[in-house]
Amino acid sequence: MQYANLGATGLKVSRICLGCMTYGEPKAGTHEWSLPEADSRPLIKDAVEAGINFFDTANVYSAGTSEEIVGRALKDFARREEVVIATKVNGPMRPDANGRGLSRKAIVTEVENSLRRLGVDYIDLYQIHRWDPQTPIEETLEAMNDLVRSGKVLYLGASSMFAWQFSKALHLAGERGWSRFVSMQNHLNLIYREEEREMLPLCRDQGIGVIPWSPLARGRLARPWAEEPATFREKTDIFGGTLYARTRDADKAVIDAVGGVAERLGKVRSQVALAWLLQKPGVTAPIVGVGKPAHLQDAVAALDIRLSAEDVAALEAPYQPHAPQGLAG
Repeated sequence: MQYANLGATGLKVSRICLGCMTYGEPKAGTHEWSLPEADSRPLIKDAVEAGINFFDTANVYSAGTSEEIVGRALKDFARREEVVIATKVNGPMRPDANGRGLSRKAIVTEVENSLRRLGVDYIDLYQIHRWDPQTPIEETLEAMNDLVRSGKVLYLGASSMFAWQFSKALHLAGERGWSRFVSMQNHLNLIYREEEREMLPLCRDQGIGVIPWSPLARGRLARPWAEEPATFREKTDIFGGTLYARTRDADKAVIDAVGGVAERLGKVRSQVALAWLLQKPGVTAPIVGVGKPAHLQDAVAALDIRLSAEDVAALEAPYQPHAPQGLAG
């Protein structure tokens, strides 16, 4: 396993982050494709044994059961001081008026719930799960800063938003002397590269670690265009269906290019797609969902692949601009 500092911090994380939205009780929330605890634990154990120390979940994943499953597994398979646990706040957790969002009330309530579900005394990386247009960003930043000062949270992160919003948040935190975001969890892969325009340059300039979600475009980069979805998740993932339409010829050309490079290198498609992302300047650790042991093996193998300039050019040439996607949870 390879490790890198998360942005400009001294925190070292594995260059593969295990995305834990895959793990959660299927009947608890909206992710009917998630894996129950008995099926999740062996995969989390395999990740720990492979050297992964970075685990990302969210309070809203499977109505909190993802945090519970991940917390219990890490307690059994790793020492607390050896792992970096990341979770997120914003999504709806209750039907009442304050049951979601980034108000001080919501943040203070939800961090306690996440700590309880995870079974830990502190959260390594606490992230805002998208921008909350109904709450002043100053209120959110001050509340998050207070969590750091209290010791309940060590580092702060953000997720998909417009670059101007992230820049505003970074500026305000610095101006007020509050803890700044150290990471950006954004939507980035070979099919969706709009983050290259403003967000990635902003993160490089500000020393922000980039931990992209959906690095394989919900599995689309791991199989030929004409092949049917390989998993129950891909067949039933409503949100994923909104991100990647099957009618875009340019996306088909990108997927074909991945297949061409993979065949030339003697690698599988997912390894090539992840290798491209891992070589991107500023990217710290793609967030990889693992539903089968082979998914983890391929992700780890991608760390050792070095794509040539010609390979990168072939992968990137077919891309055409997309409308912004994934900015709302």
